[in-house]
Amino acid sequence: MTTKMKQLKRIDLIFNHEDDCKEILKKSFARTNEEVINEMVNSGLKGRGGAGFPTGLKWKLTAEAEDSPKYVICNADEGEPGTFKDREILTRVPHKVLAGMAMCAKIIGSRQGYIYLRGEYKFLVPQLREELVKFHQIMDELNLDFEVDIFLGSGAYICGEESALFESMEGKRGEPRNKPPYPTECGYLNKPTVINNVETLAHSYTIMKYGAKKFRELGVKDSWGSKLFSVSGDTPIPGIYELELGMSVQDFVDDFGDGDTKAVQVGGASGFLVPRKRFAKSHIGYQGKLTGVSLPTGGSMMIFNSSRSMYNVLDNYLDFFQEESCGQCTPCRVGCQQLLKGIKAVKRGEKPAVYLDKLLKLTDTMRLTAKCGLGQSVANSFSSIVENFREEMIY
Repeated sequence: MTTKMKQLKRIDLIFNHEDDCKEILKKSFARTNEEVINEMVNSGLKGRGGAGFPTGLKWKLTAEAEDSPKYVICNADEGEPGTFKDREILTRVPHKVLAGMAMCAKIIGSRQGYIYLRGEYKFLVPQLREELVKFHQIMDELNLDFEVDIFLGSGAYICGEESALFESMEGKRGEPRNKPPYPTECGYLNKPTVINNVETLAHSYTIMKYGAKKFRELGVKDSWGSKLFSVSGDTPIPGIYELELGMSVQDFVDDFGDGDTKAVQVGGASGFLVPRKRFAKSHIGYQGKLTGVSLPTGGSMMIFNSSRSMYNVLDNYLDFFQEESCGQCTPCRVGCQQLLKGIKAVKRGEKPAVYLDKLLKLTDTMRLTAKCGLGQSVANSFSSIVENFREEMIY
């Protein structure tokens, strides 16, 4: 543990093994659907995949949808660079994820669930299959007609986007759909679907076990509860840590930095880079509800010290985005290519420094016109790196 001025509170809700999945589900099943939905809503749990949509509301809207059948899908396509927490959850406490899926299934009236597993996590399949045998036995004992199967992805980053994930599962090219309609009314096979991140479902189990009141003892207003963070980069203690939402980036750096941290990438390649001068005023949470700047995150926290070139970091991100763009919409397909070509041209002196301003305007256009989160979020890392480390883009 660090001996610096302030230590972040380390929490152990997700990976705590002291529980009985069957008994907790039995107690939850004894409650009415309305009671459980209210518990979820009152907990303030928001999607831990990064989007931050209220989980209780998602379940409620899907339960109210009239069409059937309905589906529960666990999004385990953990493709965001710098994120590795979901893999650990599925390895160490898969029963919590499955229990969350079961509770959701009872509420919305679903008989079928799927774990959409990242293709690179194929090695987890045998272990998950064994866990599913135990889980289905519990479902039989509790008289819930609900079955979960595994769908293996093929390594496409874009399939982490929920509608592209549905397309992939339906045997089509993994491309985002137009919205609306939303998954709560038209998801997998065009039927009402709840799709939650691995960690979100694990936290649903936490709320079933401890209640909304205990969950809200952690975090801050509108950013309640704890969050798993994948900590990597220039840190002496890389790994996965469960911390409260609402912490400042400065607090995080005090605990995890190496004493020479110049920037932190919050939320992976699609997130925001926070420079040293903004550590104290930047908080991890949801927009508009915290003092200073609030930054939502799927959990990736990449730390960079003074030895790192932010130009090289941005070049790496843009190369990744260019490769992973599905190519469906022009703003993302062409925009990613032009951004990468643009910073290289400026670095080589083929374009003047003011060309960076044109590239920033291009990211503004991409944010507004790209069809899905991939093209829209390119602006996050590009603008935050260029605006704060412009000199490294030029010299």
